[in-house]
Parts: sequence; C-alpha cells; structure tokens
Amino acid sequence: MLPTLEASGLGTVIGNFIIVTGAFVVLLFLIKKFAWSQITAIFEARAQKISDDITSAEESRIQAQSLADRRQKELVEAKDEAGKIIDNAHETGKAHGDKIIANAHEEANRLKEKAQQDIAQSKQEAVSSVKGDVADLTVRLAEKILAKELDDKAKQDLVDRYLDQLGDA
Repeated sequence: MLPTLEASGLGTVIGNFIIVTGAFVVLLFLIKKFAWSQITAIFEARAQKISDDITSAEESRIQAQSLADRRQKELVEAKDEAGKIIDNAHETGKAHGDKIIANAHEEANRLKEKAQQDIAQSKQEAVSSVKGDVADLTVRLAEKILAKELDDKAKQDLVDRYLDQLGDA
C-alpha cells in the first residue's frame, strides 16, 4: 500500500500543480485581455502626473529663484538709492549751512560797516557840535576880552578862522 499512497499523493500534487498553473495562466490571459491596458493606463497616468508634478515643481523653483534674485537686485538698488539720497541730503545740508554762515558773515560785516559809519557820523556830529559850542564860547570870551560886541560879520569871520585853526589841529 505504500506504493499506491505515494503514487496517489504524488499524482495529487502534480494534478494540483497543473490546475494551479493552468488557473494562473488563464488568470494572466484574462488580465492581459481585459485589464492590462487599464492597469498600464493607470500606471502611465500616475507616471505622467508625477512627471508633471516634478516639472511644475522645477518651474516653480526656477520662478521663485528668479523672484528672489530680482528682489535681491531691487533691494541693492534701493540701498544704493537711499545712500545717494542721504549723500545728497548731507551735501544740501552742508551747502545750506555754508550759505547761512556766509550770509551771517555778510550781515555781520554790513552791520559792522553801518556801525562804523554811524560812529563816524556821530563823531562828526559831536565834533561839529563841539566846534559850534567852542566857537560860541570863544566868541563870548573874545567879546568879553574886547569888551564890546562884534557885529555878525565879524563874529562869522572870527568863528571861521578859529574853526580852520581847530580843524588843522
């Protein structure tokens, strides 16, 4: 009995193997006939979507890099422009300061000249006033010395001579 069992067990295993292999081949045939194109289409669509996503991501990265470069360039330009504005402000401020100082010097010189003219005029008026007072005193003194009054013509001549002598001194 032993040999029959072994032959029967071996036959069953071979039969099972043939049935499973046949079922597997039929399954492959059916998949190839009815579902393979749909499965490959799904895989191809998935591969295309992944490819498109990668391309889109690369384009977005390039665009972002371009924007970052442009922003950096604009930032540098803005810094340069701000530096120029500050330099211009310094120059304008210095020019205004120099102009104000120059105007102040001119005003001071003008006021100094006016003060000197006023002083000279006041001095001249004082000297004239003093000359007039001295002339009157001199005439009165001369009148007293001479004990007589001089007429207007004689007074004027005496004053003129005295002033000429006083002016020479």
